[in-house]
Order: sequence, then C-alpha cells, then structure tokens
Amino acid sequence: MSDDLEPMSPHEGMKRFLAHRESGVSESTYRNNQTTLEQFVAWCSDNEIDNLNHLTGRDLSQFVAYRRSKVKPITLQKNLSAIREFLAFCADIEAVRDGLNEKVHAPELPDGAEARDIMLEPEAAETALDHMDKFDYASRDHVILLLLWRTGMRRGALRSLDLDDLRPDDHALELQHRPETDTPLKNGEKGERWVWLGPVSYQVLEDYVNTNRHDKVDDHGREPLITTIQGRPHVTTITDAVNRITQPCHYGECPHARNPEICEAFGQASVPAKCPSARSPHAVRRGAITTHLNEGTPPEIVSERMNVSLDVLYRHYDARSSREKMAVRKEHLSE
Repeated sequence: MSDDLEPMSPHEGMKRFLAHRESGVSESTYRNNQTTLEQFVAWCSDNEIDNLNHLTGRDLSQFVAYRRSKVKPITLQKNLSAIREFLAFCADIEAVRDGLNEKVHAPELPDGAEARDIMLEPEAAETALDHMDKFDYASRDHVILLLLWRTGMRRGALRSLDLDDLRPDDHALELQHRPETDTPLKNGEKGERWVWLGPVSYQVLEDYVNTNRHDKVDDHGREPLITTIQGRPHVTTITDAVNRITQPCHYGECPHARNPEICEAFGQASVPAKCPSARSPHAVRRGAITTHLNEGTPPEIVSERMNVSLDVLYRHYDARSSREKMAVRKEHLSE
C-alpha cells in the first residue's frame, strides 16, 4: 500500500463519489451509479474489505466474477464502467492506488449480447476516419478505429497484435493465439489468420509505428503494436477509446441537441459511453460485417476474414434490411 493513501471506507468513498457526480449527470445515470456502487460496497463488506486502500486487482477480479454470475453480459459491462469511474475518482482523492481502475476487466461480449440493430453506420465510420486523416493522422485512436472498421476484428484480437505480426510485403497482419502470454484469441487457434489491409491502410499503420507509437515491451518481453504509456492496453482501454472516437460531436454538430458544456458524455470529465451515438467495439464489428456484405463481399469471405461462422454471422451480425439483401443479390442476377 502506498504511503500517500489516506484510509477510507468503501461506503465513505461511495458517498463522496455520488456527491461529486450528482450535479453533473442525469437523474437516471445517478440512480444507476448509486445502485451499482451499493452492490459493490455490499460485496466489499461481505469480503471484509473495510478500507479502500487495501483494494487490489485480485479483489476486483473476484468482484467481476461475482457480478458475472448475477447479470447479463451487457449489464455487466455497464456496471463495470461505473466501477471504473468510481475508482478513478478514488485515486484522485488518495483513497486507492493510481491505475487501479484499469484493472477492472469486462469480459468480451458474446455474440448477440447487443441488439442486432446497434452498429456503427458506414457514414459515421467514414466521417470519423476522414476527420482523423486530416487532423489526427496515424494517432493511436486513428489506428484503433481503422483496424476495427476495415477488418471487423474483435477488440481482444486488436490488443493481441505485436510489431512482429506486421507483414509489410503483403500489406497484412497475422493474428495469433498466445494464451500463455496473456493474449488469447476468442476462438483459440481457429481464430488465427492473416488479415489483408491494403497499401493505403497499411501505410497509416506504418506511420503510427514510426511516429506515435510508445516504444514499450510488455511483461512477457513482447512488443505490442498498439501501446499506451504503460504498455499493452487493456481491452477496456480500447473500448473507452472507441466510445470516444465514435461520438459525432467531435466532427460536427451534436445530433441530440445537447449543450457540450453540460453534456455528461463530452468534455474533460466525460463518460463517452453515455452518448446515444457512441458505439462499442462490438457495434463497430457488426457495422463492419454488415458493410462488407452490403458491398457484395461473399458471406464465406466475410466469415473467414472476421472469424465468425456463417450461422452466427446471419443470426447475430447481419444487420441488413430485406431490401439491402435484395440489392446485393440483384448484382448477380440477369433480367
């Protein structure tokens, strides 16, 4: 435990956080935060954690496992987002160690956890990418959205990539299942594959590596492709980045007529996921798959590229309307 920390009970930490949040969020958000934190405080009491100073990453892992058995995956993700906000606040008031909030790891959403019509629309994706091409070129955010949108890969697959996985001669990436060094792929060895980017997207990736990537090595001696100041990012860091990147108010007017100065999803103390237009990595993946299909890419090719079975693709990822499906079929038919 750091000497800089001041003892504080979980209940006192919750009271201070809620008082801090009350004037800056909607009533429904406040109530949801309160409910989530009351559950967390009760869990701390049941596990004899009476001082936030003593809270560890292992404790948080046990809490996640406990909540995972109680709620649906999408609810768990929302709960854990509130816990991360709470722990970040507690770090600011010297109640927990800095960075403890990043040790709250939300499990990957299973196929179909989100509604099938929730996806990143192609117009929104291209607007964001065009903006970053001009004003935030080859940044980490640029590369995160570019790879997720162009390839439809999962956030865990993106996190798993190393510099050694670049294949410049083919303008491609190689995804590998490496559970022994903390970067498994969701489908194990069956998820291993080469993913073609093309020369334009690959150039953005190379420029990121040469100019904006933090030169870091992870705990296993590997060089991550995507890095933060600390090293390989957590999947929650990727989720937070995608939620922020996909907020349309960064590129134009707010479609929800909100005032940016008081919007709880925008600004220094914002929670981007609270923006109705923000999208998760899962929604980006669904949008990428649907866009590939709408552009006439054969489902078998999409299945292999995105590492998803045809059955799951059609049941959980294909968000095309009946009319859009007809338009694709029409290209292959004669009058």
